[in-house]
Amino acid sequence: MHAMQYAFTLPADYPMEVIRERVARTGHLLDDWPGLGLKAYLIREREKDGSPVNQYAPFYLWHTVEGMNSFLWGGAFQRPTDDFGRPAVRQWTGLAYEEGGAVGSPARVAVLRRQRVPEEVPLSEAAADAVRETGHLAAGDGALLAAAVVDTRRWELVHFSLHAGDAPDGLEGEVFQVLHLSAPGRGLLPGGRQW
Repeated sequence: MHAMQYAFTLPADYPMEVIRERVARTGHLLDDWPGLGLKAYLIREREKDGSPVNQYAPFYLWHTVEGMNSFLWGGAFQRPTDDFGRPAVRQWTGLAYEEGGAVGSPARVAVLRRQRVPEEVPLSEAAADAVRETGHLAAGDGALLAAAVVDTRRWELVHFSLHAGDAPDGLEGEVFQVLHLSAPGRGLLPGGRQW
C-alpha cells in the first residue's frame, strides 16, 4: 500500500463553494481508476474545526504503484495543476490498514495526524505502535477505516482515518471535510500489518 497527498492552500477569502462544485462535477472520474484503493476529496475551511487555512488536500491510498504513476504522469493530475499550480506531492509507504465498524456509511470527516518517528525508539517498536494505533482508530465509534503510513526520508509517521460522523472527541490532528470518496479498489488494500 502506498499513500499520497498534495494540498492547495487557498486565500483566506477564497469561496470554498468553488471547490465543492468542482468535486461534485468531477469527483466521479476516479470512481473506477485502476490501482486506486481510495481517494478522499478533502477540504479544510479557515476558522472551522480549528483550521487556520482554506485548503483542498485530497488523500489517496493506492494498492498498485502503477495506478499511482498512471494518475500522476498519464494526464489526470494535469487538471488540478492547470487550475491551481503544481504542488509538492507527498508519498508514504504503508505500515497498516484496517476497516472500521462503520463500513458502508458515508464518510463525513477525515483526520490526519503527523508525528515524528522518535530516534530513541527502535524502528520495530515504532512500527508496532503504529499498527496498534491503526487498530485502535479503526475500532472507534463511527470509524470507517484507519491507516498508518511513513515517510522514511523525514521519518514522519501519518495516521489517517475516515469517520461517518464528527471527528471523535480527543482525536488529535488536522480535521477535513470529505466531499467525495472514490474507492474502486478499497477491498484490494491489504489489511493489517504491511510486512
